Amino acid sequence: MAVFSSDVLNPGVRRRELFGWAMYDFANSGYTTVVLTAVFAAYFVGGVAGGAAWAPLAWTAALSVSHVIVMLTMPSLGAWADLRAAKKRLLMLTTAACVLTTLALAWARPGAVLLAMALIVVSNTFYAYGESLTAAFLPELAKPDAMGKVSGWGWGLGYLGGMLTLGLCLAYVLSAQAQGIPASQFVPVTMWITAAMYGLAALVTFALLREHAQPSSAGTSEAGSGPRAALRRLRATFREASRYRDFMWLLLCTVAYQGGVAVAITLAAIYAEQVIGFQPQETMLLIFVLNIAAAVGAFGCGYLQDAFGHKRVLALTLLGWVLTCVLAALATSKGQFWWAAGVAGLCMGSSQSAGRAMVGLFAPEARLAEFFGLWTFGTRLASIVGPLAYGLITWATGGNQRVAIASTTVLFVLGLLALAPIRVARGRAAAMAATV
Repeated sequence: MAVFSSDVLNPGVRRRELFGWAMYDFANSGYTTVVLTAVFAAYFVGGVAGGAAWAPLAWTAALSVSHVIVMLTMPSLGAWADLRAAKKRLLMLTTAACVLTTLALAWARPGAVLLAMALIVVSNTFYAYGESLTAAFLPELAKPDAMGKVSGWGWGLGYLGGMLTLGLCLAYVLSAQAQGIPASQFVPVTMWITAAMYGLAALVTFALLREHAQPSSAGTSEAGSGPRAALRRLRATFREASRYRDFMWLLLCTVAYQGGVAVAITLAAIYAEQVIGFQPQETMLLIFVLNIAAAVGAFGCGYLQDAFGHKRVLALTLLGWVLTCVLAALATSKGQFWWAAGVAGLCMGSSQSAGRAMVGLFAPEARLAEFFGLWTFGTRLASIVGPLAYGLITWATGGNQRVAIASTTVLFVLGLLALAPIRVARGRAAAMAATV
């Protein structure tokens, strides 16, 4: 645990607490890696829906519904958590809900399309709640000039968690396939493995992480006033957008580039199998290696952010994403696509870490969950825009996914354009000057 240096921590924060916070990234990464990317996504299309032509649309529709729910609820939920100093309590509840619904995915057998879609909607909604709430602890734990590396530690440990969960699933799948066990029997077991890893690792977070915030009188002055006070403060944030213009530009940047990242997360396995010709076990290995690259990118990017500036490093990763899309679109062999996946992994870890750290710099101390809720609003909107654009372009071009992946470069270019007006020092100053 020596990597978690106490020099980067705010007064009163212990290293074990930082470790506990980072362990939540370790815990929840298995969900995105196994459920949304490597295993259940492909199983839903080919197994649950029987390979029907509408299956990819049904999958993306379920994800989109969950993203809309999060967009409409998370900012106010975050504001309420700030007022009540209830981030940890809310995190525990949302984690339990995500673990249970992930476990329930084991009952989504072939033909149970509506059940599978409903469980994906619920589990992904609670996953997003947890991701936002745990991110809101970052400014409470880390000093402003160390937020990049601390965010990188969390993301890096998260990818290690994703690799461990996927590795356990891959070992089981290979064993099951060798015995002739069909996907309808071995995929449910991978859901049990994923849920167990999520729940057990999250217990470390709940044991070590403390709630540093104090309840606000605005949220506790009278019974039932908390939710109303949260909504009032959220409306005030949008009215005061000019005060937080760098944060608002960052939200626009996030919607753009995270749309491209969402394409990589939700459609990488489908592109690898349908366009490049990967077999399911090869796809799982590909995602495993991609997580290794992402962990390296997240760890390294964290130090680069604090040394050279968050904006510069984020811009560099967006350029890397443009290169990734070009490589993937031009790849005609598995070997060439492996190169694209390697670059994507490095950029995925670094871009997500950099974005979270910048939000931490721009978020006022008394409104952390609210501002990270707005960040989650942006990432969920991006998760609708990116895959939907990919699907529409694929449909409009008669199923040409190469054109769709090449067109994804536009999202990263838009992200670069929205990043240009941001002034980090000005955004930090606005956060420091803010009052409740």
